[in-house]
Parts: sequence; structure tokens; C-alpha cells
Amino acid sequence: MDAQGHGQADDFDPADQWVFDPNTGSYELRLNPAGEPADVTPQDRPAPRPRSRRRAPDPEPPPSPSHGRRRATGKPEKPAGPISRRKPKPKKSKAKKALYWTSGTLAFILVGGSVAAYLVYQHLNNNIKKVDVGENNAAVSDGPMNILVIGTDKRDGKGNEGYGDAGSVGHADTTILFHVSADRTNATALSIPRDMITDIPNCTTRKDGTKEAIDGEQGVRFNTSLGQEGRDPSCTWATVEKLTGLEINHFLMADFNAVKTLSSAVGGVEVCLAKDVNDPKSHLKLSKGRHTIEGEDALAFVRTRHSVGFESDLDRIKLQQQFLSSMMRKMKSSGTLTSPSKMWDLANSATKALTVDTGIGTVNKLKDLALNLSKVDLKNVTFVTVPVVDNTDGATVLLDKAKAEPLFAMVRQDVSLTEVKKKEKADKAKQAAKLKGPKADPANVRVKVLNGSGKMGAAQETVDWMQNSEGMLRSSNGGNASADLKKTTLEYAPNQADQARRLADSMGLPGSALKEGTKDAAPMAEMTLTLGADFKGAGTPITAPAKAPKDIQRVEADDKSVCAK
Repeated sequence: MDAQGHGQADDFDPADQWVFDPNTGSYELRLNPAGEPADVTPQDRPAPRPRSRRRAPDPEPPPSPSHGRRRATGKPEKPAGPISRRKPKPKKSKAKKALYWTSGTLAFILVGGSVAAYLVYQHLNNNIKKVDVGENNAAVSDGPMNILVIGTDKRDGKGNEGYGDAGSVGHADTTILFHVSADRTNATALSIPRDMITDIPNCTTRKDGTKEAIDGEQGVRFNTSLGQEGRDPSCTWATVEKLTGLEINHFLMADFNAVKTLSSAVGGVEVCLAKDVNDPKSHLKLSKGRHTIEGEDALAFVRTRHSVGFESDLDRIKLQQQFLSSMMRKMKSSGTLTSPSKMWDLANSATKALTVDTGIGTVNKLKDLALNLSKVDLKNVTFVTVPVVDNTDGATVLLDKAKAEPLFAMVRQDVSLTEVKKKEKADKAKQAAKLKGPKADPANVRVKVLNGSGKMGAAQETVDWMQNSEGMLRSSNGGNASADLKKTTLEYAPNQADQARRLADSMGLPGSALKEGTKDAAPMAEMTLTLGADFKGAGTPITAPAKAPKDIQRVEADDKSVCAK
């Protein structure tokens, strides 16, 4: 991917044309001569008048400063104009000025009226590169959103010859799934280790109207989901969806140049090291302490691993999370949002560096997405690494299912890792009350299982598990439900509450799944368990845990104290 972009409009620098208007307290785009209307073109301007050789008349003497004094003619002198009693318009505070800019890093290109403004829009639009992944989702949608961010190791771009693997087609070197909650109060960024062994499903690439089916592979490195065997971002998209169970809305892909240009556009990014680092492979050489880095140093920082931690890719992920958190803080700072030149540099660099899906393939759509995601407070953004364990080969890692599945369940069910949803906590406490009380012996649990999950054989799989692993011998397969459900439910009578609590405890059902009737049931009556789309497999808890698994690697985006060790 060529990060330099195309379709340049280099005959002017829009950043130099922003002028502060004291009347409004904000910046305005002035691309036409001073005093000229914005819609006037060079052809509309009147021809200059020829200079006269005649001497200009002597100027009249200035009027007397005394209001109402009579001239020699005896007539009273007219006042220069009416005296205004209106108070001067107060200037806007710096905070209000900043508010104009927080409407989006690309909003300034929407200034209407002039040909130059249109050229700015086209310039940024032409920078953006798009890939058709077979999805054309709206830029912004209701409910939670999942944005796949991919960093490739392709060498394209000026000055990148010494980075990555020679001849690399561009693998998924850095991959983050950015999940934003439905109410936009919090977000979780899942870093996926590139060396994790996983299965890559079949996928379809689309180029110039031609589709090509790409076969999947089992037991290979995650980073080969891109570039290898002709795979494009649609294949990484499919791999991440299969791995996490989350539906992706959009993807953003960047190369080495993105780190260099974006870090420079915001005026540098502050990072911290707990010790001196001199990594000849990444070319990072920094002393212990805090540094503001950009350009080549920024790229070296996010690529280094041989001088920190255990020199693994997992240690490099920690550096990347620290860097991205700091960059997000810098982007949202008033120093960036109130500077027209920085805003232009940021918009220009971002659009040049990005490849996106067609659903956000224009400046307007990217702006809408950025505005929507910017509602999340940084203190409620958590970076977390997908839990893994070492593989026997010493070079790769394996998914730690015991920790990963609860983590994925939390993200799927929109549970915040920063635990900021007070309303959700209160609701959980209310639902948890249903689960308190005596539990029946497993042998006395009578339940009929219906399959509304859309997964073939789910009901029988659950019955087998209940009877063989949980001792619930009085369970039966009720076949398919009348319709598929999103959520698993358990219907029971008041006198079956102890049986319901036992089953809920075994299956990890949340209190919200328990539906108590109003009348007692006959002694031999069965409860009804209907499996929904949230059913992941017999023995896998339905509910998401209230807290993240212990010992997972995580960083809060607003934590400025993080230092790489």
C-alpha cells in the first residue's frame, strides 16, 4: 500500500488561509482576496481601472473634533454618525473556541462557497484508498460498533526500505478490534497477537468487479490472514469475527508511514521508558524517562521489542498500547483542536495514510464516524491484549480459552472493563437476586431444551452435557423452537425456583434469562430452556462475568504513568 496517496492539490496550502475573526471568536477560511465575497471567481472580478495622470485634488481639512461646533458658514456641523449605546459583543472564551473544532478533525473542509474549499474537500477525498470487503455498512449506526484497525508491515512508502521483511506483501502485523458501547460511554480495544495460532476461514476478495474465493487454513499464524495467498482485509475481517464472535462494522488499515506522519501532525507523542533502550533492529535509541517523539522515532518505538520485557511480540503490544493512548490524548487536547495548521496536517496525514472499507470511503463518512466515536471519554477506554499461552515451538502462542472466552463475552454483551455503568450495575444486582436461594439437587431438575440458537444440534449437545457432566438426568430434547432467539431464556413456575437456580448456576445463565410464571406447576412438569444466539456451546457460560479475568494485560487510555520496562 502506498501511504503517499494520490490526487494532490499542491498549488495552495489551506492551513495558511485560516484567519481569526474577532467578531465571532473563531477561525474562518479566507481563500479569496480580503474583502471579496467567497463566491467571487477570478473571472467575476472587475478589470482594474487605468491610472490617471491628473493630480489628485487636495484633501479636505479634517472635521473639528467638537460635536455641533458651527463652521464659518454659520451652519451647524452634522455628527459623523449616530452614537451607539449597544454594548460591544463579548469575545468567546478559549474553551468555546475549542468547541468549534471538536466537531471533528475534518469539519473545516465543509466551509462552503468558494472553489478553493471544494478543492480542499476533493484533495482529502482523493487521498483515501478503499477496499470492497463485501460489506457496505452505514458510517454510523445505533447500538455498539466494532472497528477493525490493521497495521501492516509492507515496506511501501519513502524511507521504509529498512523496515519489516523484504518483499513482504503486508501482513496483519498489528491488529486491534476497537469496540464502542451502544451508549458511547466506554470502549474496549482488543489487541490480537500476530503470532497467535488460529484458523483462517474461507473468504472472498473483490477487485475491479471480480470476485475471487480464497481457501482458509487451520492452525496458522494470525498475521497471515492478510497478504498471504492473496488475502485482503476482508479475510482478516472474517478471521476476527470468527475468533471473537463480534460483528465488525468497519476497518481502517495503515502502514509504516501512518505512524510517522500522524505523530508529526499532532506535534509529537509523549512516551515513557523505565530504562535506557538501544534496539538495533527497530533503530530505537532513547534514554530512561519521558520523551516526545515523532516521525522515525515514533515508528521505531512501536516496532521495538528486543530491548523491553521478554523481547516478545506481547511486549511490543504494550508499547503500541502506550503510544496509541498517548496519541489519543494528544489528538483530543485543546492545543491540537484549536490549531488550524495542526488540524489540516492531521486531516491530510490521516487520509493519506488510511485504507478503509467502502462504507467509510469519503471524508464526510469518516468525519461522521470520528464524531460519533469521539463521544467516548478517554478515561473509559481500555486497551487489553487477547489472553494467550506459549506454544511448544517457542515462537508462537495459543489462545487461552479459559480467559479469552469470558473476555469476549464481556465485549459481546457491552460490559465495560472500566466499570462505569452505574445503571447497569444496579440492574445486575436486581437480576442477581433471582439467583439467590436454595438450589435443587441436579437429579431433581426437570427441563426440556429447545433450540432457538440457529446452531445445528445445540439442543441435543446441551442435553448430553446436562446428563453426562451435570447429573441432570431428567432433561430432554424438545427439538427446534418456534423461532430463533437472540437471548437464552429459562421459563419456570414459582414452585420450580430451586430447580431454575440450579440450572442457571450450571449454565452460567444471567438473572435476566430467568422468566418466572405466575402459577405453580404439576410435580412432574418440566421447565423450558430455549437456547438463543448467545449460546456458544454446552459448558460455556451464557452470561458475561461482571469483572475481567485476572492477570490479563490491560492499559487505561488516560493513564499517563505507564512506562515500558
